[in-house]
Amino acid sequence: MPKPCPVFQNARFPTPADMQQSANTRDRWLESVRNLDNKRLSSLAESICAHPEGQKAINAMFGNSPYLSQVCVSDPGFSLEALEKGPDQAIETIHQALSQFNPEASDFQTLAEFLRLTKNRHALTVAMADIAELWPLEKITDNLSRFAEASLQLACRHILNAAIQKGVLSRNGGDDSSTKSGFIVLAMGKLGSRELNYSSDIDLIVFFDPDRMTAPEPEALQKHCIRMTRDLVRIMDERSSSGYVFRTDLRLRPDPGATPLAVSLRAAEIYYESQGQNWERAAMIKARAIAGDREAGEQFIRWLRPFVWRKNLDFAAIQDIHSIKRQINAKRGGSIIELKGHNIKLGRGGIREIEFFAQTQQLIWGGRIKALRTPSTVSALNALYDHGQIERQTADDLINAYEYLRKTEHRLQMINDEQTQTLPYTPEGLNALATFMGYTDPQDFQHDIKHHLRLVEDHYARLFADAPALTASGSITGNLVFTGSDSDPDTLDTIATYGFQNPEAVDAAIRAWHHGRYRAMRSSRAREMLTELTPALLKTIGETLDPDGAFLKMDEFLAGLPAGVQLFSMLHTNPQLLKQLATILGEAPRLAEQLGRRPSLFDSILSSDFLDPPPKLSILQEQITEQLDDAGHFEQALDTCRRWVNERKFQIGLQSLHGKLSPPKAAWALSDTATAAISSLFPLVEREFAQQHGYVPGARFCVLAYGKLGSHEMTPTSDLDMVFIYDLTDPNVTSDGQKALMPSQYFGRLAQRYINAVSAPTAEGTLYDIDMRLRPAGSSGPIACTLEAFTTYQRENAWTWERLALTRARPLYGDDELCRAVADALRITLCQSMDPETLRNDIATMRLRMDQEHHTESVWSIKHVRGGLVDLEFIVQYLILRYAPEYPDILSTNTWRSIRNLESADILNSTTATSLLEALDLWQALQSRLHLTIETDAPPHGLGSMPLALQEKLIQLGGGKSVGDVEAILKRATDRIFDIFLDQIGLPTDEYTTG
Repeated sequence: MPKPCPVFQNARFPTPADMQQSANTRDRWLESVRNLDNKRLSSLAESICAHPEGQKAINAMFGNSPYLSQVCVSDPGFSLEALEKGPDQAIETIHQALSQFNPEASDFQTLAEFLRLTKNRHALTVAMADIAELWPLEKITDNLSRFAEASLQLACRHILNAAIQKGVLSRNGGDDSSTKSGFIVLAMGKLGSRELNYSSDIDLIVFFDPDRMTAPEPEALQKHCIRMTRDLVRIMDERSSSGYVFRTDLRLRPDPGATPLAVSLRAAEIYYESQGQNWERAAMIKARAIAGDREAGEQFIRWLRPFVWRKNLDFAAIQDIHSIKRQINAKRGGSIIELKGHNIKLGRGGIREIEFFAQTQQLIWGGRIKALRTPSTVSALNALYDHGQIERQTADDLINAYEYLRKTEHRLQMINDEQTQTLPYTPEGLNALATFMGYTDPQDFQHDIKHHLRLVEDHYARLFADAPALTASGSITGNLVFTGSDSDPDTLDTIATYGFQNPEAVDAAIRAWHHGRYRAMRSSRAREMLTELTPALLKTIGETLDPDGAFLKMDEFLAGLPAGVQLFSMLHTNPQLLKQLATILGEAPRLAEQLGRRPSLFDSILSSDFLDPPPKLSILQEQITEQLDDAGHFEQALDTCRRWVNERKFQIGLQSLHGKLSPPKAAWALSDTATAAISSLFPLVEREFAQQHGYVPGARFCVLAYGKLGSHEMTPTSDLDMVFIYDLTDPNVTSDGQKALMPSQYFGRLAQRYINAVSAPTAEGTLYDIDMRLRPAGSSGPIACTLEAFTTYQRENAWTWERLALTRARPLYGDDELCRAVADALRITLCQSMDPETLRNDIATMRLRMDQEHHTESVWSIKHVRGGLVDLEFIVQYLILRYAPEYPDILSTNTWRSIRNLESADILNSTTATSLLEALDLWQALQSRLHLTIETDAPPHGLGSMPLALQEKLIQLGGGKSVGDVEAILKRATDRIFDIFLDQIGLPTDEYTTG
């Protein structure tokens, strides 16, 4: 009887898991052989199927691997050649074909199809040798790596030659376009260490060296190199009916989320010198120049040696490695490993743990012991034993486990040519895999693989036994590994246990942090501290009402930080601050924005008086004046003033957030803060102005506050409505400075200088925005006016809306006598009688026009909804203007006090006053909280679009148990206030118009 290749007589083929599948595939294969119309091959195929050894060979493939079956059926001639000659001869034939192929004389599709066909033949050949157990693991992985290397070299020669033909590059190295091309392809991971698995991705980094490239347009080199890299990837992983060559992964390049596919060597050198991470040091152990300009690639790897191999085993180096190790939650003994669905690469006791065991020790000792600088995992483990770093039993256990798990990995991937390391989830699948592994009893397979996984897990845990704890509290309950390009399954599970619904998004964001993509993480110290903080950070954010939303805000917060070490240090040494930050992120994103711009604001939280009630205005003025007096120059004083105000606003905001300040008290505190800042800054502006223009003899000056500043009802986002008034003893006098000015010019320019000092941005931001539209004659009027002009205008020419604004006006700063005169003028004007019907109709018309411009049906639009804050304020202001001539004691700039005064004067009955006060309290409470959170006056998409923590707080402030409850409460309140508005003011009549 004819025999197949004699070498298979010594093979140990596994039995088929599915005999019927094997028989069906055998028939299809024989049919495809007959279709070749070659009598010799047909005879050979029949003899193989008839021979016991041949039957074992084809059954092992056809009954266990649909992928190998398909390769044999689609390429019957080569499969027969491999079975006839054996894998050693077949593999040499393949490599000979690769060496003879000229990629520079072929087009893109021809090269790609050649490589796809050759890949299938190569995969079949290696699989035969592997499942027959004819080759050891080292030879299997070396051959897989040789083919990938040869394929990449052909692809690089093709794309470089194409670039030369297009005139993009010039040839530097004779017949081979790769030589001295400056286009560098580094193999990473298993390809770099010649340990490629059966269906592996290939990890590559593509660099280019502009100094070695000759190009007519050097400035366009990066664009062309990116295009060539894309073409290289297309050749490798673009699929056709013939399959693909290799899935290609470029994510190991420096900061892959922020860098192009091809990175210049200059940029790479800067990155590794300043931002290179611990895991990238480990990854570079396996780096190898594999294609393109290999000479330049080898030079770059030599340049990287100091980055990878640290010469001195100092404290910093040990901490550097521990910063990787501390992310791992390793357990010794006693754990239960469930085989169903277990990932033998990334899971507990898997291949990654063996590789990481070797790499961490290599990083620690490789700077001193050159023999440890081997890319091979098995060689590294043996070298660690040879140099006394591990015991012989440890090395043997890990090497045996590595070889066994790699064999299992290959079998898994051979089944359907899938990049998988996950064991089947079903008993039937596990049994089929056991058969493919050569077991007759599946229980023996489960016993053996568990044995190896547990041994690895135990040795791995021993390695980490002396690593410092990641957190003092020991709160970590699982892996938190954010290194490499693949997500760690245990890490995703750990993130999920902290309460996150989308652990993949959290994992991706933290990876970006560790890449140093944000300014705050550029330094290695910041990233190491972040590693320490991560468990506590995830735990704290996970305890918020909306962990995913709060984490997103945290990511935005960190993205805006100018630096990280200061804040990370504070959070690390004061865990309570982390809870504060999580609260701010979840409930007050605008405070988080402030904190992001100035992390030093957190310093104030640590002060003993941070939660004390806000000081009186006089004390605030003393504090700010003292700080301004210490400023060295005017610009420094502006920054000092902005810092002080920001700290006060932050403190008030946080006290409001924690319920330490009621909304009215917070509004009053914000108003006092603005008053102190404005009044303390003016003398500095005046002195600065006087250096050129001197002073106006006998003149007096006053700043008049309107709006929310005037009524002590400021919110965190309020601007300042102000008017500047001056008074003269001699209207013809000029200022006494070097550049003398007439009074109108002098005070106009002084006022403008003051506006600029308050509103112009500096390094510390903007102090306040100033609105001057309430000055006499509005935007067309002078910036500063005399007391006489102001009084005359308000008495004779002011529109009704300007009279309304006067109800909240008060002198803020200036000459005491002039401030009293202005206050008297305001009182006299407000006590002037107005025609009641004209007043009523003007206000009704004005409100109708506002509603037409800002109409909304949303009860959350607290300001503009009918029955909301504007209607309430118009009611109060109308009543003041209507009845102040008769009852001057009702005058108050504050809305709450005005309502009480109107009630005391029996202008409002107690029921109506109570309704107004209750609504005012509700509106101010909700508005105050919203202004800590959003830019606008109302949630743009309703309350449901807001973070859950804020929703809960607004529900609490609204006095309900759900969003629906609160909206019903708000609707009843708006209806009641609108009824009062209609009762007191009503709708406009046709015969009246407003000015």
